[in-house]
Amino acid sequence: MEDKRNIQIIEWEHLDKKKFYVFGVAMTMMIRVSVYPFTLIRTRLQVQKGKSLYHGTFDAFIKILRADGVAGLYRGFLVNTFTLISGQCYVTTYELTRKFVADYSQSNTVKSLVAGGSASLVAQSITVPIDVVSQHLMMQRKGEKMGRFQVRGNPEGQGVVAFGQTKDIIRQILRADGLRGFYRGYVASLLTYIPNSAVWWPFYHFYAEQLSSVCPKECPHIVFQAISGPLAAATASILTNPMDVIRTRVQVEGKNSIILTFRQLMAEEGPWGLMKGLSARIISATPSTIVIVVGYESLKKLSLRPELVDSRHW
Repeated sequence: MEDKRNIQIIEWEHLDKKKFYVFGVAMTMMIRVSVYPFTLIRTRLQVQKGKSLYHGTFDAFIKILRADGVAGLYRGFLVNTFTLISGQCYVTTYELTRKFVADYSQSNTVKSLVAGGSASLVAQSITVPIDVVSQHLMMQRKGEKMGRFQVRGNPEGQGVVAFGQTKDIIRQILRADGLRGFYRGYVASLLTYIPNSAVWWPFYHFYAEQLSSVCPKECPHIVFQAISGPLAAATASILTNPMDVIRTRVQVEGKNSIILTFRQLMAEEGPWGLMKGLSARIISATPSTIVIVVGYESLKKLSLRPELVDSRHW
């Protein structure tokens, strides 16, 4: 009899692709709405000099809410929704790469490591231009700026002005840097997100397997997975946060050198500067990862081909 504690991974060939993509877009959109405010806060914390504006995640949340209202926590959100495309490219690349690597290795760690890194490479090539624009929109504070560019028009950023601000930022990037400006920080993004993704998946499966071995057989697998996701995210965040801080500064402040940005950060703020925004990153990652993991695993179960449904224990 099959051990119910053995977590069976649903692979690409087991899925009904139409269901997988339709449900996937809806799930991704809900997740982005819930975690975007903390993404904005993390970006501002990483860009500010020392503690010139905010003293931490909670302080930033309160000050933004008081100054700009709830809308202030969603600056750049409409632009950021275009990353839904990269999200679908990410999961497709991840699943297809796992299938490809399975021909050479049956190790789940190897499959997860290679597939996670490959998926991130593809996704970041699409995401970086969107990130560059949305991050500059995140930096707008009631007509003030924290980054290089200042939007014109209604400083409140209300109503139809939202897309006007986006056009304004795009024009300023083009004038200042040309098309290359939309890929500013691309290398830094790859150095941040490829390791983050490559590390997250093996740790996710590792934590899930460890939890399944010590919990009762009757415990649903989704419980192990919901706990393993945030643990893996926290581990990956700690390991990659230094590069994330450098990436954000390169993109927002218009730096041209990762090494010079690193040296400047160390000179101004010391080693602790490399951990800026870590708490906001973990806080945003914890609920979002639970939702992502539960949503993604549920998505795969819902998308399972009908003839395989009864053969799986959840």
